[in-house]
Amino acid sequence: MKKNTVIQSITGAVLAAAMAVSMTACGGTSAVSNASSVGNSKVSSGKLEKIKFVLDYTPNTDHTGIYVAQALGYFKDAGLDVEIEQPPDSGTAALVGSGNAQFGVGFQDTDMASALTSSTPLPITAVAAIIQHNTSGIVSVKSKNITRPKDMTNHSYATWDTPVEKGMIKYIVNKDGGNYSKVKMVPSGDNSVVQIQTNADTAWIYYGWDGIAAKVQGVPINFFKFKDIDPVFDCYTPVIIANNAFLKKEPETAKKFLLACKKGYEYAIAKPDDAAKILIQQVPDLKSSEKLITKSQEWLKNQYKAEVNQWGYINPSRWNAFYKWLYEHKLISKEIPANFGFSNAYLAK
Repeated sequence: MKKNTVIQSITGAVLAAAMAVSMTACGGTSAVSNASSVGNSKVSSGKLEKIKFVLDYTPNTDHTGIYVAQALGYFKDAGLDVEIEQPPDSGTAALVGSGNAQFGVGFQDTDMASALTSSTPLPITAVAAIIQHNTSGIVSVKSKNITRPKDMTNHSYATWDTPVEKGMIKYIVNKDGGNYSKVKMVPSGDNSVVQIQTNADTAWIYYGWDGIAAKVQGVPINFFKFKDIDPVFDCYTPVIIANNAFLKKEPETAKKFLLACKKGYEYAIAKPDDAAKILIQQVPDLKSSEKLITKSQEWLKNQYKAEVNQWGYINPSRWNAFYKWLYEHKLISKEIPANFGFSNAYLAK
């Protein structure tokens, strides 16, 4: 789950919209020289400023802090009128990059890697880590006895068929003494517990959602995290991304938005049960998954910030190490400069 939308290809129309925007980087920031349409969102004094926030997928517990901030009035208190939307077929990064949304949910390892290295880079910047560490990994039904990467040899894997994804799978399997060429790739648009019971032996999931779902459904699984195989895979996924022109023109608004988000996620950390109820209230379609939402929220409360003091903080060393690895393994078309594509400057201190 959760990545099938963000890995959509960037459309020509969006690239055309982004062509007029140039990107620069310094000290872990990205900026642009010309303002796009979102830079003009400021309304007259005394009125709420409209902000569009685009999810990466259907609403889930990765997004709880956003919905809490909405429900408890944190955005309104900051002078913001936030509209939360689900992503278009072209993907969240494309919409934010084109200037048709100020903020959205992205991933360092998929949409951002592509966006920052395309022939016309998208003007986006990661401004906050929603979850501090990479909680994703490979899942399988326990009876398959796939407990480590090399065990994926002679088994099937549900793939999104993207270069970075397949490159990471190849690396962990071969590094562990397995044979990647003997891993059968099964095309998949939505990796979930259903996949490993019906279509493939293994799948890439985020434990906080699909791993918890397996427990809730009583499905015995094996699971290993990418970051436990190699620390270089402790990338930032998911993150909040922003349009660069908006950041340049309205930095204070960006800070207000992220402060409200911080309050929302800190509420979810302190009161996971209440936060789960708020998420369901805000998204009634989730009522049928109430047990999953509650269990997932309880697990994620210790993941949003983990060991850091500041919600949203992005560690430059980890960010840079992952992109260096992608370039060295020829999984991106050009090198991403150190400290490029992210910024901690808009986070509340």
